[in-house]
Amino acid sequence: MKLIDVSVPLDATLPTYPSNTPFTLEPIKRIARGDSSNVSTIHMSAHAGTHVDAPRHFFDPGTGVEALPLEMLCGRARVVEITSRRIAADDLAALDLSEDVRVLFKTHNSRLWTDPAFHGEYVGVTESGARHLVDHGVKVVGIDYLSVEVFKSPGAPAHHVLLGAGAIVIEGLNLRDVEPGVYDMYCLPLRVVGSDGAPARVVLRRS
Repeated sequence: MKLIDVSVPLDATLPTYPSNTPFTLEPIKRIARGDSSNVSTIHMSAHAGTHVDAPRHFFDPGTGVEALPLEMLCGRARVVEITSRRIAADDLAALDLSEDVRVLFKTHNSRLWTDPAFHGEYVGVTESGARHLVDHGVKVVGIDYLSVEVFKSPGAPAHHVLLGAGAIVIEGLNLRDVEPGVYDMYCLPLRVVGSDGAPARVVLRRS
């Protein structure tokens, strides 16, 4: 069984969304220093790298990441390639999403992972795009950079539309080497109680 890992590595070269805690791995114990074992402490945002957004990210009474239904995060998923600078309803109108509950967007974003600097010009989903997805029954939306939201969108409309409708958002995918098409997806976020998001390992398998 061949699995395609579409998670990004957590290391010092990982881009960080502005104001979020960057990823660092701090050595606490090291055998080379005479300690009995190697032990490290991880410092990072709940929204670093490949991660899942829970409704609590934008709604105080919303579900935390530990309560997200895993059956929605595992199953048939369609990878769709978008070449425009924004993902709006017009960009999605020609797509037949009638059989798709999970949609992952492959854009030029996937090429940005080689640069540790944050790029604010990444492709995001507009409010109209988010509404189109919700109206067509999409329950899981994945994007290949640190946010599904167009950078600095007032009021974060895409997040509010998607999370407000009960959809789950997966951010920080790397789809550069993934061909558009249908896959089996396995996305397992860490079970962090009460958190607005959590890191996840996401793999695809060709259906």
